[in-house]
Amino acid sequence: MSEAQIILSHSRESGIVAIASGEQYPWAHTALAESGFQRDDDGVWHLPAGGTQTTVVDLVTCAKRHRASVHTSSRRFIGDAARDLARLLPGQWRASVEIYAHPAWQEDLVPWVWDGGELGRAVRSERTPYAALLTDPAQGTTLLFIERPGWQLDYLVGAFSPEGLEGGCGDPHAPRSIVLPPFPGPAAQALTDRYLPAYEQAVHARQTAAIAAVLGDIRSEHDTWQAMNVPGRYSDATPLSAAALGASTELFLDHAWRRFLTVVDHAPTLLDRCRPANSPWPDDAAALARLAGAVIDAEALLDDIVHGGAVPEHERRARAWPAIETWLTDGEAFLRQVRLSAPHRRPALPVTAPARPLSAARSAYRSH
Repeated sequence: MSEAQIILSHSRESGIVAIASGEQYPWAHTALAESGFQRDDDGVWHLPAGGTQTTVVDLVTCAKRHRASVHTSSRRFIGDAARDLARLLPGQWRASVEIYAHPAWQEDLVPWVWDGGELGRAVRSERTPYAALLTDPAQGTTLLFIERPGWQLDYLVGAFSPEGLEGGCGDPHAPRSIVLPPFPGPAAQALTDRYLPAYEQAVHARQTAAIAAVLGDIRSEHDTWQAMNVPGRYSDATPLSAAALGASTELFLDHAWRRFLTVVDHAPTLLDRCRPANSPWPDDAAALARLAGAVIDAEALLDDIVHGGAVPEHERRARAWPAIETWLTDGEAFLRQVRLSAPHRRPALPVTAPARPLSAARSAYRSH
């Protein structure tokens, strides 16, 4: 295959469209521009109104001059297929086209595609010059929709990692992508009945595992801190100085707070699902109320840090620890309740917390 390719397909709304691909894709861009094609914001080239078959013939000639090959797809334009599917899904889904003209751009997908099936393998090993994203902002869900490699009609659909739970293709909690037929109705039915419930269950399991891991890490560090500080000696029995006691406590509290942000992010959605009255442990209701209150306190602290100006470190530590301690104390009640509350069908409540005003700031705060 040449170092620059032009892939032509037909769009119901736009007529003939073209996508450039290959390591030397700028050569294809030059040929398309010289042949009268116009590029939109998604990177798709359109034959303008009044364009004719002659323009396509001219494109083939022009492409040869610029060392680009022209190929005609047997499929309809992927943007049309994705929009037809999005219109039939429950909720307010949006469809957009993504172009991975240079092969290296496709590699950027690998850490974000959250899949344990064929889609993940295809993204890693098969050339995918373009795809569509299906996004449900209310649910916080983004799906990747591609043409199934090696097949003339089928598509593959799978998910991107939920926000704050990056796991990639190797995550054991990842759902398995499914094959969709080329017909919008049956494709939407398969996605709604099969894939989305499996995705929601996977998100639930992934969020639960993330919180359990965080609490385990904090508890382990707390035990180490206690063993070192309560006797007033290092592990080798060397006495601790007052300065060392202060520094080790501050370090522990700082690490604990940063890990606890995972709980702040994901616990509200999971707490909303818990129904202790319908469980073998109805008395857990009081513990869950304490946990919910601790999250609210932590969110207020985070809001002050992000939007209220600088919070002194000693104040942040003093306010954060009671919330963290509550979760260390009552966390087991949460975990046993949330494991009973995994969704079995698409719920009315979001399965992945929608982006809140703090979400972007949280990411920046964590990176420091």
